[in-house]
Amino acid sequence: MNIRKVGELLVEQKLISQENLLEALDLQKVFPDQPVGQLLCKLGFIKESDLSTLLDQKDKRRKLTDILIAAGVVDQQKISHAREVGKQNAISLEKALLKLNYIDEESLSKAIASQYDMPYVQINTQNLDLSLSGYISAVYAQKQRIAPISKIGNTLTLAMAQPLNSHDIRELEDNIRLKIISAIATEANISRSIKRLYNVDTASSTTAMDEVNLDLVPDSIVDLLSNNSAGDEPDVEEETKKVTEKDSVIVKLVNKIIYDAYMNKASDIHIEPYPGKKDVIVRTRVDGQCSIYQRIPYKYKFALPSRIKIMGDLDIAERRRPQDGKIEFKKFGPLDIELRVATMPTVGGLEDVVIRVLASGDPISFNDLGLTERNLRIFKESLSRPHGLILVVGPTGSGKTTTLHSGLAQINQTNRKIWTAEDPVEITQQGLRQVQVNPRIGFTFAAALRSFLRLDPDVIMVGEMRDEETATTAVEASLTGHLVLSTLHTNSAPETVTRLLEMGLDSYSFSDSLLCILGQRLARRLCNDCKESFHPSVGEYEELVDEYGRAEFINTGLGLADIVMFRAVGCEQCGHTGYRGRLGIHEVLECTDAIKGLIKKRSADTDNVRERAASDGMTTLKQDGILKVLRGLTDIHEVRRVCIK
Repeated sequence: MNIRKVGELLVEQKLISQENLLEALDLQKVFPDQPVGQLLCKLGFIKESDLSTLLDQKDKRRKLTDILIAAGVVDQQKISHAREVGKQNAISLEKALLKLNYIDEESLSKAIASQYDMPYVQINTQNLDLSLSGYISAVYAQKQRIAPISKIGNTLTLAMAQPLNSHDIRELEDNIRLKIISAIATEANISRSIKRLYNVDTASSTTAMDEVNLDLVPDSIVDLLSNNSAGDEPDVEEETKKVTEKDSVIVKLVNKIIYDAYMNKASDIHIEPYPGKKDVIVRTRVDGQCSIYQRIPYKYKFALPSRIKIMGDLDIAERRRPQDGKIEFKKFGPLDIELRVATMPTVGGLEDVVIRVLASGDPISFNDLGLTERNLRIFKESLSRPHGLILVVGPTGSGKTTTLHSGLAQINQTNRKIWTAEDPVEITQQGLRQVQVNPRIGFTFAAALRSFLRLDPDVIMVGEMRDEETATTAVEASLTGHLVLSTLHTNSAPETVTRLLEMGLDSYSFSDSLLCILGQRLARRLCNDCKESFHPSVGEYEELVDEYGRAEFINTGLGLADIVMFRAVGCEQCGHTGYRGRLGIHEVLECTDAIKGLIKKRSADTDNVRERAASDGMTTLKQDGILKVLRGLTDIHEVRRVCIK
């Protein structure tokens, strides 16, 4: 597709000559930030009005979002979120950005001014000449959101929130018999000017902020609670029940907690009420670490769980037993996300609530998993095999499903039929046939797996091998021409072999089916904006070598003088924690002939398997973590925290 440039269009329209364009392009080498059109105006080759008309006709103006991003006001993630909110609530992108507090009115107005090559003005309403109101009627000024702010000779300057089109400007010039210069001002500044000039109350006029439903993004929690603090505080605990789950403050409060957790990239929200007149503690887990997000007055300790239970279609009258459910948050707030809810009765007739924020979306890139060259090679080779069993193991929340989906993305092609059974389906991919299991009706992982075998699959992904039935069915499926991927909750890759044999799997079938086992953990990544480098002391170096294994560390070829490590510091970008985001730490056990022999002989206890895998080239979780410490990605404290050995 041939995209015509502004200069070419101006020459084609015979508004400038080819020589004019070449002169402007030469000048642009000196002023690279200036658009060619503006340089042509400054050189006197074209009128600004003619340039503006052409830019509007040919849709050649810079996008407002590009201007805001280039100015560092917002990033692409905030733009995408605001666009999603705008669609859900039928408001413009600009209004969504304002309501979400991603930008202020001044930043928006300056960006609009830049987009239309117009000056931005701040109006001193007290110094306005009231006689200017005679040139523009009050009705027209309010309708178009414009205000006359100065007149010099035969030229009237009009401030406006959004540019009027050239036809309206020409029509207005003909009516008032004056030349008009347009300028951009904030909506609030325009409203104050109209009120001053015409002595009318513009409070009833709709502004960008007013048009948005106030429940879209709630106020700050402090404001919400202070707005509802009028009246007597309840003296006895029974009075707390008078604050019902239908209270508008409760609705906004829950929405705000969930919204902030999502924006802070929290994986879980913990709501913890206490007996008596103690505050309700709300904690969020970010990058695997819990921290207190807010303290809520005790009078909300019954209402908060009740509101969340209503959102999750749970029984609000039942406070004696645990419940779990799901929330589609787009029904209640501005985010299209799914939440998993679990309640637990606690002392004093109270209930704790834990909300898991499901990270729905696309799989991350295979090369972004952070696997070392050897681990990446073995995992990729296993995925390319026509049949066999691939396992990803680790504790809850260690990123196993994310890794599996990144692997599936590698082999997700039209010539392969791929079925997945998950609980819940968090990551979606075009081309996969994804199923959510439901144990309540007997639709378990094992039942789904058996059904898949009747659906002519090439690849099967089972969310978790929880029992012998699922594990046995998975092994049988992998031996009958299918590639099977699954997860298991074990501490390491070698331990997985022992666990599955203890489950009762046939050792010969298991050894023939197994391709590889990938064990992983998630450690917090050091913040790139504030991490601080240092050379370790002799004692720190010796400790590091001991943890890695002296014999194995020699193979790295690193000495004390070669090592530079980093420590966490803390800044605004990372919330003063020193860490931002997470990275994977892995170990990949390749099922070699030697490993197969151990399995068949049932002599595959964890230590034997680990020693055999190490001699085959496997680096343990801690060794992989230390290698990432030496690359400056994390620190040794994080590796020690997530790796036992």
